[in-house]
Amino acid sequence: MLPPALLDKKRELSYTLNLQQQLVAQALMYPRTTSSPHLPIYPANVDYPQLPLMMPGGALYGANLATQLFHQGIQQGSRSTLQSPLLHEFHANKTRNWELRDIMNHIVEFSGDQHGSRLIQHKLESASSEEKQKVFEEIVPHNVLQLVQDVFGNYVIQKLFEHGTQVQKGRLAAEMEGHMLALSKQMYGCRVVQKAIECILPEQQASFVRELEPHVMECIYDANGNHVIQKLIERVSPDRLGFVYAFRGNVQTLATHTYGCRVLQRALQYLPEVITIPLVEELRANTLLLMQNQFGNYVMQFVIEHGRPQDSIAIVARLRGQLLVMARHKFASNVCETALQFAVPEIRRQLVDEILSPRPEGAVVLSMIKDQYANYVLQRAVRVADLDQQESLINQIRPQLAILHRISNGYSKHLVSSKRFIDQKSSGL
Repeated sequence: MLPPALLDKKRELSYTLNLQQQLVAQALMYPRTTSSPHLPIYPANVDYPQLPLMMPGGALYGANLATQLFHQGIQQGSRSTLQSPLLHEFHANKTRNWELRDIMNHIVEFSGDQHGSRLIQHKLESASSEEKQKVFEEIVPHNVLQLVQDVFGNYVIQKLFEHGTQVQKGRLAAEMEGHMLALSKQMYGCRVVQKAIECILPEQQASFVRELEPHVMECIYDANGNHVIQKLIERVSPDRLGFVYAFRGNVQTLATHTYGCRVLQRALQYLPEVITIPLVEELRANTLLLMQNQFGNYVMQFVIEHGRPQDSIAIVARLRGQLLVMARHKFASNVCETALQFAVPEIRRQLVDEILSPRPEGAVVLSMIKDQYANYVLQRAVRVADLDQQESLINQIRPQLAILHRISNGYSKHLVSSKRFIDQKSSGL
């Protein structure tokens, strides 16, 4: 038999191992979300890494993974091992019709539980003023920061922002002030900050801006913080957003950054022209370079589709004489498609003529059919071209499809798509 000291040590190790196993299981059960409120033109498959949690006193937990897991275990993993009898009964009794009054004095604990959080969220939507106030009083002021950053608790705070009184919203936001940078960069905290921005009064919005203003670029380049900056641009009066003037001189850097390009699109969408015109001028100075960039191409597409007519025309016009080269490029080909779709008729006709014109090295249409990216630009051209140009394109494409079909299987997936569309258009001509 082991001595008592060794038995205690064994029990301690066993507890730690069980806690870590619970955390891993929790992570697998509740995967991180990648959805976020961006412009639809930008792809959504972006990872949102978890950052160190912030303690109620405002200090950050250490970045060391073991330490972070330990503290998360205190906050989250221990739910299953240290839950109160009431929460245990709640899990066990699925048939009972639970109400907010049944869990009073346990609001914080239930908020940190997956099913308890859902119950509170649901009940807050139709709760009386008295019930909301009791929930509020259990959370404010001592448990706000804990729940804001909690995987389940953050949804309860968001519901309070949605359905609470303006006084309650103001108090909640006041508890977050002084911690805005850390909360904006935290996976769950950034969602609450965004909800708060939507629900609080302009004066308190301005307070958020003032606190984040010295750290705007840091937030923009952060996987979570960039969403907060987008929300500020979307919801706060431009005269309170002094930080947007710092974008000048940094437009190319923003446009070519995975998160910066989103913020830049929001700025172009919501800010007045007195602010956006200098930003677009910087974009126009680097048009072809940005078209070929992994992220910059989305910004150029946005300006073509949603920008001022003169800016859209100027950017599309840069493709003249470059269409075939750009159509073969992985990222620029997307801009070519958008340009063909939204160009003014005169410039669109010039771009299509560029496809129809013969070259010494061979037919442009043949080159485009065979290319994995230009193939889609050609299909777009057929769809949007004037009727006479459309007929000319089809007349050039059809014999090329027949030849390629006989001599190569390498482009079969593009041939199938092109042939199906050409057949449809031919039958309508």
